[in-house]
Amino acid sequence: MYEQVKRWTLPIRHAADILEPEMDKNSDSVRFHLHHWLEWVKQTYTEEHDKPMVENLIRYTKGFWQGLFTCYDHPHIPRTNNDHERFFRQTKTRHRRMTGRRSWNEYILRSGEMVVFVDDALQQDDILKRLQRVDYQTFRAERQRWASRLAEGAKRRRFRSNPEKYLQETENKYCMLIGQS
Repeated sequence: MYEQVKRWTLPIRHAADILEPEMDKNSDSVRFHLHHWLEWVKQTYTEEHDKPMVENLIRYTKGFWQGLFTCYDHPHIPRTNNDHERFFRQTKTRHRRMTGRRSWNEYILRSGEMVVFVDDALQQDDILKRLQRVDYQTFRAERQRWASRLAEGAKRRRFRSNPEKYLQETENKYCMLIGQS
């Protein structure tokens, strides 16, 4: 088994070399080399025990093919999303430590879609100066938007916990608005 896996490292290393970003590479050249590499793998690794490896390589490259080459023509786009994933994992970990809950869906719904940037903003040296530049009207508008978001979540929670009571209260409010008791 070891010899088999060791033998499979050669095409993987070739693929890593082809995909390694360099100054003279562009998406067309990398696409060309990777396509020929796949053909070489298909022709070279023809034994029965190589079949899972070849099928796996073909399946993975086919699945990622469309977005695989963008980073070579646009250097501002990272080759992997590892940093992105690490950033979100840190935020999720902090949330778990604070709440003890594994899921952070309610946290995002309650705190807003920008919650992942809060920790980063709090670590910036000029955060107080930046916040002081926000005028009161802008702050009030954002505060109202946030209160509205929280109210929707509160309505959903009240409905889920006791639907009959929630519907009765809503019906009573409606009746008061139209002048019925």
